[in-house]
Amino acid sequence: MSVKARYKTLAVTTDYWRPGEDYLQNIIDSIKAKVKDNDFVTVSEKAISMALGNIVDESSVRPSWLARLLARYWMRYIWGCVLGPLCHLKKKTIRRFRAYPLEEGSAHKQVALKQAGFLQALMHGSEGGVDGSNLPYSYVSLPLGDAQKIAQKIQERVEEGLGKKVAILIVDTDKTYSLGGFHFTPRPKPINGIRSRGGFMAYVCGRFLKLRRRATPIAIAGSEIGVEEALEISDVSNRARGFGAGRNVWDMAEWFGVSLTSVTWDMLDRVEHKPIVIVRRREPKQVK
Repeated sequence: MSVKARYKTLAVTTDYWRPGEDYLQNIIDSIKAKVKDNDFVTVSEKAISMALGNIVDESSVRPSWLARLLARYWMRYIWGCVLGPLCHLKKKTIRRFRAYPLEEGSAHKQVALKQAGFLQALMHGSEGGVDGSNLPYSYVSLPLGDAQKIAQKIQERVEEGLGKKVAILIVDTDKTYSLGGFHFTPRPKPINGIRSRGGFMAYVCGRFLKLRRRATPIAIAGSEIGVEEALEISDVSNRARGFGAGRNVWDMAEWFGVSLTSVTWDMLDRVEHKPIVIVRRREPKQVK
C-alpha cells in the first residue's frame, strides 16, 4: 500500500503569519472544527519562526570576505558548474546559480556563516535552516531554537482548549535522505533517529545517489511513533501544504514579477498559505 493510501490529509488555510502572530490561538481556531482524537497535526517550522519574529533582515548585514568568496565563486562556479549537475538539479536551477546575486547573496552567506557554520554555508540554499522563501524583502527565517518545547506547548494547548488527544509534528521542507533504515539530513537538529552531520556533503551524497528524500520532522509531541512513520507523515503533509508563493526566492520573485528583494508583506498576504496539515490514518477495510 502506498504512503498516500495509508493517510488522509487536510491542509488548513490561514492568514499569512507575521511576526507577533498568536500562532497557538491561530492553530486552535483553525483546527477546532476539523481535528479528531489520534490525529497528527503538522505545523510548518517556518510559519512558527515567522510568528515568533525569529527572522533576520539581511539588508542590514555586512558581508565578510569569506561570504563574498562563497557568493562569487562557490555558488557561481562550484554549484553552477560542478555540484549542480552532480546533484541532478534542474537546468533552470543551475542557471540561477551561475547568475547568483553578489550583494544579496554575500549578505545571505554571511548570515548562514554566523547562524549555521561553514559546512552549512556551503549549501546552495536553506543553509542550516536559514531560508528566505515566502518571506518579504531581505528577510530570512531562522530554525527554531527549541522545537521540541514548542511542539509540546502546542500539544498541551490543543488538548486543553479542544479536549482532543493529538500528536504534534513540527516539519521542515529540507529533506531527509534514507538508505534502508539509515536516515540522514543536512538540516541541523532533526528528531532522534535521523542523523545530522556533514552539512552540504549530506545533501550532495543524498542527491547524487538519488536516495529517497522526504520532508524532515524536527519535533514530535503527544506520540511515540517511529522515525519511519514520522518521515511518512511529514512528507504527505508537506505535499498537501504546497509551497505558498514558491519553492525558493527565485520562484517567489518570478511569481510576483519583482526582484529578489522586492516582495512585500501585502503580496504575501494575497497568497494561499497552509501552515497546518491534519494527517489521519486510514481505517483498514473490513473483510466481509
